[in-house]
Amino acid sequence: QQIASALAQLDVLAGFAEVARLRGYVCPEVRDEGMLQIDEGRHPVLEQALIGEPFVPNDTQLESDAQQIAVITGPNMAGKSTYIRQVALLALLAHTGSFVPAKRVRVDLVDRIFTRIGASDDLSRVQSTFMVEMTETASICHHATESSLVILDEIGRGTSTLDGLALAWAVAEHLARRGCRTLFATHYHELTDIADALPSVANYQVVAREWEDEIHFLRKVEPGLSDRSYGIQVARLAGLPTQTVTPAHQILAGLEP
Repeated sequence: QQIASALAQLDVLAGFAEVARLRGYVCPEVRDEGMLQIDEGRHPVLEQALIGEPFVPNDTQLESDAQQIAVITGPNMAGKSTYIRQVALLALLAHTGSFVPAKRVRVDLVDRIFTRIGASDDLSRVQSTFMVEMTETASICHHATESSLVILDEIGRGTSTLDGLALAWAVAEHLARRGCRTLFATHYHELTDIADALPSVANYQVVAREWEDEIHFLRKVEPGLSDRSYGIQVARLAGLPTQTVTPAHQILAGLEP
């Protein structure tokens, strides 16, 4: 059993070393001052899975006593979820003793990584998608500390727009009071106003450009905010028929102020 345990550890360390050498990973700097700084970070899985398209690296800067929450807006399919998952994965890799896919990384000690990502119901417990979302969010609000890393994706989308926005805002304020380093991806563009009320919150956007009614995703996260989700353009990319997309544009024009 001792030999098997030693071989298992050796196997893991050799795997870490091999992938770090082949993929150009760097040694993370780990302290205990509440900072999370990633320069040109890459998703460890997607960068290997992409064929014919280079992975676009992105930076991250979070601090427990300064810019602790990043609110991230941008179109559907632009890469918000990929980005926040990437940050969580890099923090986890650093804590396992692995090198990290980035140009430079500082990941100060994290006690736990909390995530609220995806949408699914729980039929066995008779819980709706929104109830599952709120249950997981409640667990985060109760247990996250100033040493935690929190990843939130589209909090409040399972209910009405106003209720969802109010809940998302209140959760962000709660995490700000707790001092948690947080990445908060959202389509509630009104939530970006929280940066004016709380100095610890900063707005970021996943950049996209529209050209001749077509959307082009640049996959780059930059300071600022996005005021559109480009849902209709994305629906057309997904194959929604023109007979549906065209009326959707007309209905949207009538709904917009």
